[in-house]
Amino acid sequence: MNKLSRPKPVLMIPLRRCGSHALRLRLNNSKEFYSPYPLHIVDFIPLLPMYGDLSDDQSYFQLIVDVIGLQSASMVKWKDIVFDPVEIFEVLQEQKRSVHKILWELLLRAGTQHQATVVMDKSLDSVHYSEELFELFPDMLLLNVVRDPRAQVSSMNRAIIHDYESVLNALSWVDAHQVTRLLIARHPEKVLTIRYEDFLSDQESVLRNICHFLGITFLPDMLDITQSNEAQKISQLSALWENNYFPPVMTNIDKFKQQLEIGEIEIIETLAKDLMKLYGYELMTEANADISDATIIQARENSATAKKKAWEALRTNDYKDYVLRRFRADYLAGLSQRLMVHSTTSTIR
Repeated sequence: MNKLSRPKPVLMIPLRRCGSHALRLRLNNSKEFYSPYPLHIVDFIPLLPMYGDLSDDQSYFQLIVDVIGLQSASMVKWKDIVFDPVEIFEVLQEQKRSVHKILWELLLRAGTQHQATVVMDKSLDSVHYSEELFELFPDMLLLNVVRDPRAQVSSMNRAIIHDYESVLNALSWVDAHQVTRLLIARHPEKVLTIRYEDFLSDQESVLRNICHFLGITFLPDMLDITQSNEAQKISQLSALWENNYFPPVMTNIDKFKQQLEIGEIEIIETLAKDLMKLYGYELMTEANADISDATIIQARENSATAKKKAWEALRTNDYKDYVLRRFRADYLAGLSQRLMVHSTTSTIR
């Protein structure tokens, strides 16, 4: 497959814990579709200033090497693919230089090797860089997966990748969806919006709609998650993914009512009420909670304490999950330390 016939790029947006793995794993039952475990390049963004001017070949090559290293440090490895940083650099050196360009070069190469016509990145947080991605890939499509913010925040509250306070996660939910609404206004033909609750109630209709949008063939196998070897594998790696090897349970739609206090629900509804109305979610409260700066500051302190305890509990209760996540975190921390030392040395010289 030559460059002109490379797979079509697709980005799933806008926020994790929306049921994204359930969709990705089912779509991956199609040979036309390829979506590996995401690298979540957003975690790499804070390091970019330390690479300096990317027009410098040495700096850009180092960035390429380190992004490839991030793939190697990922919890779930991409199957049957090895990247040569020298070859990647030679291909990209005359093109617009960007960490997103590097990531998508890896994705598209992997998709081409798997003979896919569509490649999707499930790094949902990259919604904040969608305009740059549209500049790099004018044919990119966005799959916008909406989930009831009360259910999503409840799920986020128990995930080590997010905060441990409802007000903070609700703010993240609103921010991500506000960015998405702007994207829909600017590029309406590029975005398909689905609700996760609709997927739970009618998997086939939603999957057919997605397949039509992506230009791939719907397959009945997509409805049987037990057909996915990856679903079985990742369900054993982390408690966050343990339900991905089973059919969805409709009663879980309202599970947040047992997991959240009514005060938390009102905070979420206060922050998200306009978007909830837009997406057809009914309020349970007056949605008039008093959310002060002091409330948010205290929430950040509480979340930091809870996250530290969560890492300790993860190490005790699930050492595999802990080691894999810690390895990735240590990889990024090691890059930061090395880049700071290099920057200081260059300044002294």
